Amino acid sequence: MKIKEIQAKSIITKSNLPASDFVINPYTGCSHACIYCYARFMMRFTGHDEEWGEFVDVKINAPELIPKLGDKYKSKSITIGSVTDPYQKCEEEYKITRNILEKLSLFDSSFDIITKSDLVARDIDLLKKFRDLTVAFSIGQADDRIRERLEPGAPSIENRIKVLKILYDNNIRTAVFISPIFPMLSDWKKIIELTKQYADEYWFENLNIYPSVRENIYKFLKNNYPELIDKYREIYKDEKIYWDGVENEIKDFCKKGQVNYKIYFHHKDIKKK
Repeated sequence: MKIKEIQAKSIITKSNLPASDFVINPYTGCSHACIYCYARFMMRFTGHDEEWGEFVDVKINAPELIPKLGDKYKSKSITIGSVTDPYQKCEEEYKITRNILEKLSLFDSSFDIITKSDLVARDIDLLKKFRDLTVAFSIGQADDRIRERLEPGAPSIENRIKVLKILYDNNIRTAVFISPIFPMLSDWKKIIELTKQYADEYWFENLNIYPSVRENIYKFLKNNYPELIDKYREIYKDEKIYWDGVENEIKDFCKKGQVNYKIYFHHKDIKKK
């Protein structure tokens, strides 16, 4: 793992996400090394020739870039961790995310933290200070054997659920981000079953096979589920048909089970219960 300290020019930037006004990313790169990660497009701008998952740039001055007064962001939504995990392993040493949160706790904004890491439990004392904050655990698989192949550097599903419970028990609003949903591999109903006692809501996102990850996805299928290759190719000829069906199934399931949900499919507007 190549870790480099860098000076960032800005840290709160406008968002392209459908449900967020601004984003904060304390790091560039991510040690989780998820094979499907769309954020690898960042490599076009950073000059890295390492493989995705083998480098992290630490924005060492990021906390200093948070303004003392957050008037500009009043009543705005801010997502922490849109193209990196703010609680990946190097956060243990650098504490960039923690130092950022200390300043953000004074803002009159709404915050989402997206992570796969159990390290977020370290900052419960800070998280309790926020007026409007949700911690979303990204869990795309119920089977940890599949997870190990897709997310080799990320914590286990068991550890994520343990910390989800800890946060929930500490009255911190939680979400489970079921993302990405792999056709015929992601048992999203099982994920809900495993986590429903500790989650305030669920977010759903489909697998987008971007050109930058296409080779990785099909290599993963070839090595582990070769019988699914032709099925995936058929799905992604006209993926809207397939994902509209999955979306309707999710909506029906959540309505019947009185599960709060948001759906992020095909970059549509968010659908809420």
